[in-house]
Amino acid sequence: MSGETKLVKLLENMTPKLQEGVYVFCKVSSLQGLPWDELIGVFKEEEATTIILEKSLADSLGYTYEYTAAWITLQIHSSLEAVGLTAAFSNALAAEGISCNVVAAYYHDHVFVAEKDGHRALSVLQGLKKID
Repeated sequence: MSGETKLVKLLENMTPKLQEGVYVFCKVSSLQGLPWDELIGVFKEEEATTIILEKSLADSLGYTYEYTAAWITLQIHSSLEAVGLTAAFSNALAAEGISCNVVAAYYHDHVFVAEKDGHRALSVLQGLKKID
């Protein structure tokens, strides 16, 4: 499997990037008619399908949501088999009282935090490079 697996290298070399925009999680009952090219993420659960998209798009489509988020991409190609990365950054964020929602994709991990916590979360994640 491609991607870095060593936690020390992942933490030393990751470059968190705060994406522009505000993002929301919406539930939909049908996959028909979704603007697939504009969705950030999709996850099908038993109760409904969750979509992640820009708030402005959700508003224009009339979707409801309860949470607005900032999106941070950890810019290092982490392996899906890497052990400890999610624990390291989620524990660091939790220590600062920041909730996070994580999406692990093929190349990168993506962290969604409350919109108001975006810059503070970025700072916490950048600080992980300094941990031995």
